[in-house]
Amino acid sequence: MRKVLLIGSGKSSSYLLKYLLNKSAEENLFITVGDINIENSKKIIGNHENAATICLDIFDETSRKDAIKNADIVVSMLPATLHIEIAKDCIAFEKNMVTASYVSPEMQALNDDAKAKGLIFLNEIGVDPGIDHMSAMHVLDRIRDNGGKIILFESFAGGLIAPESDNNLWNYKFTWNPRNVVTAGQGGAAKFLQEATYKYIPYNRLFRRTEFLDIDGFGRFEVYANRDSLKYQSVYGLDNIKTLYRGTIRRVGFCRAWHIFVSLGMTDDSYIIEDSENMSYRDFVNAFLPYSPSDSVELKLRHQLKIDQDDIVWDKLVELDIFNAKKPVALKKATPAQILQKILMDSWTLDKTDKDMLVMYHKFGYEKHGKQYQIDSSMVVLGEDQTFTAMAKTVGLPVAMATLAILNKKITARGVQIPVIKEIYQPILKELETFGIQFHEKEVPYLGYNPLNN
Repeated sequence: MRKVLLIGSGKSSSYLLKYLLNKSAEENLFITVGDINIENSKKIIGNHENAATICLDIFDETSRKDAIKNADIVVSMLPATLHIEIAKDCIAFEKNMVTASYVSPEMQALNDDAKAKGLIFLNEIGVDPGIDHMSAMHVLDRIRDNGGKIILFESFAGGLIAPESDNNLWNYKFTWNPRNVVTAGQGGAAKFLQEATYKYIPYNRLFRRTEFLDIDGFGRFEVYANRDSLKYQSVYGLDNIKTLYRGTIRRVGFCRAWHIFVSLGMTDDSYIIEDSENMSYRDFVNAFLPYSPSDSVELKLRHQLKIDQDDIVWDKLVELDIFNAKKPVALKKATPAQILQKILMDSWTLDKTDKDMLVMYHKFGYEKHGKQYQIDSSMVVLGEDQTFTAMAKTVGLPVAMATLAILNKKITARGVQIPVIKEIYQPILKELETFGIQFHEKEVPYLGYNPLNN
């Protein structure tokens, strides 16, 4: 049998495993799941005859190498920083590799070695990055093949809560890594292009420079800019484009409220809060406010940030119970971001009956025969439950499909790759449609760039 080694069995592995298990008999597959914690994968695998779990510590060099040596292809669903030693072993033992993570400089440095061994290391084949690449290139290539010149490309995505589970004032719950939500946008100004002009938004203004978009059947959303919208400019063949803007989707009103945390400094992850283990939530909030012998924490916060008592932003803060003097932080040597994450997880963790939602939207502007045109393309995927989430579906299925395509030699590219070539994106997008992951396109009058960001 052909042996697939899946390293890492976190929240995104449910659909990935389900897909491979369903294909295992006809495709002659045996799937081994290696992780320190294998309880999650055991529930999905059950007693399936073509799968097994092993306790695998990737820092144990001997067991890691043995597992990789015995596989025909390796899928790593670990955090991006943990891929490299696995990748080096894959080169040593001549194994193809698939990940959903961004290509790091360390991974890119293995390109020549992978090519020399005739291997493919396919990265960024999840949802964002992944489906965003494939769906964008599908339309961009089609426009160019038909003689069009791309002048505008905007792309937005967000993991959100499904409408039927949207029951808090923030219209948001954690559907992915909470830490990434808390620290989003840090590390430099957001950079993008609008009408051939470079634009920058510093972190302290990021959540106050937003724009709206409407998705048919799901209403209005807002987006804030990604840190570097120009990262894929050359990869997408958009070197001469006038407008290039990528961002993250939230429900309207989220960003204005989140800006409060940014303004106070609660999202900072660069220093330790002294005596954090003995703090209450209220103490944590008060640590960022001026001293006053008479004013309450609530009054000081409203005064400092000029929040009216009848402002919906105030209601959102109160809903999070951040002024509770009895709830302990209970985290030793914690950063502000870590404490904020703990507070938010009390309110934003998915309940057993909650369903999530993945939203993606692209705007394409192009010229042809002297006229300007626009295509809007959107996708919404709803989750089934806490295990089979929309996030797991849109991350895991492309990974699984690519893994099988590589095994079947339908993907022949070599070296460190991302899914921006037709050989990869065309068949995967077509198969994703059979799972309800499909973009809906419509041609609209060309609107150009958003004047709010001029």
